[in-house]
Amino acid sequence: MVPPPTPDTVFRGPNGIRAGWRVLIFLAITAGLVAAVNLVVYSILHFVLHRPHHVAIASSLSPVTAVLSDGAIFVFTGLAALIMGRIEHRQWGEYGLPARFAFRSHFWIGTLIGFLAISASLFAIFALHGFHLDGLAIHGKTLLTATAAWTGAFILVGLGEEFAFRGYLQFTLTTGMGFWPAAILLSALFGLAHAGNPGESKVGLLSVVCFALLFCFILRRTGNLWWVVGFHAGWDWGQTFFYGVSDSGLAPYHNLFNSSFSGPVWLTGGSVGPEASVFTPIVLLIVGILASRVYRENRYRPLGG
Repeated sequence: MVPPPTPDTVFRGPNGIRAGWRVLIFLAITAGLVAAVNLVVYSILHFVLHRPHHVAIASSLSPVTAVLSDGAIFVFTGLAALIMGRIEHRQWGEYGLPARFAFRSHFWIGTLIGFLAISASLFAIFALHGFHLDGLAIHGKTLLTATAAWTGAFILVGLGEEFAFRGYLQFTLTTGMGFWPAAILLSALFGLAHAGNPGESKVGLLSVVCFALLFCFILRRTGNLWWVVGFHAGWDWGQTFFYGVSDSGLAPYHNLFNSSFSGPVWLTGGSVGPEASVFTPIVLLIVGILASRVYRENRYRPLGG
């Protein structure tokens, strides 16, 4: 005899553990991993190195800070998703980063488009006499090491931020509330996560939300996060390292070019950088329209449909 189906409860639904509970378990696991690592680091600093335990908020961005922050985010959320995959009987790649597509065509296309997008935004500011390149900022061996360091760092930034907000959480909330309600909620949280950056503004945060919504749209059309990770890395690499401008209010370090802005905040973005310029949402809209012409089908199917 076939056993009768398990009745729906507050904790379980037709697709297993309900989405809200899965999200809470995922967040609890992530928080536990963070707390465990912090405890280890605190113990080392206190008992071995005898150094202060507070961490200052950086006002500039370097490859080391990017790797430590976003690399840690990727590790913690990735491990939590791996554990949840065992609980849910799913493969880790179902949450947005399938290994078979890693660093293949979608990633490199996204990287190129991301770099071209930040270039287009800055060119528009330049055309209105608001942006200028002032020559190389680094030379010789530093140029090579900085290029390699920033490239690796921004790949980790793309992986960490995209998986944290559009990986497991987007997958799971989609199964519970639908794709776009989940995307809007997580995009708002993505904006709030940037609110603590020094020099950030309300206009800059609105632009961050625009980025998030574009990334959700691309995820829906391509079926995974690799294009989005590439775009995120390409935009940040071009913005921070190549052009040497502020990224969400964070000043660059060991950037390729020195640059300067002049003109009203609506044009230049002010302390935030070009992400708060009026041209960035326009560029993102153009990217979204072009992507909709190239990727015509919705390939993101968390429920297998």
